[in-house]
Amino acid sequence: MSVNSNIESIKGDRSMTQGFVAQYAAEAALQIDGVYELKPSFAVALKEKSGVVHEGKGVRVVFGDSGKENVSITVYPIIYYGMVIPEVAWSIQEKVKKDVERFTGLDVESVDVYVCGIKDSEDKLEGGEKIV
Repeated sequence: MSVNSNIESIKGDRSMTQGFVAQYAAEAALQIDGVYELKPSFAVALKEKSGVVHEGKGVRVVFGDSGKENVSITVYPIIYYGMVIPEVAWSIQEKVKKDVERFTGLDVESVDVYVCGIKDSEDKLEGGEKIV
């Protein structure tokens, strides 16, 4: 009896880039109440100055070793002054994990949140750009 060792998926092959996953994660993080914006890394800031559009800025995505089916995500938010930082961070973790798993089918191993700054609430009302 011969066994066919080539198994094909009904859905087909799936190939995702880090930018694609980062974009979903960034959109999810920005929906959380208390998040002002996501802080791009130095490399992303340089790319943007040279005119290259970077998707998912403020998010780092690392695929696992087991065939890119698992992923670790790091988010770098700036949060409004007066918000409870652990609660905002927890909300970011839950929302990012839920959305990325839902829209990509990947297994999110971890979502790390590194708060990069606090946005003064007075600036929110005045429209200033001062970050404390």
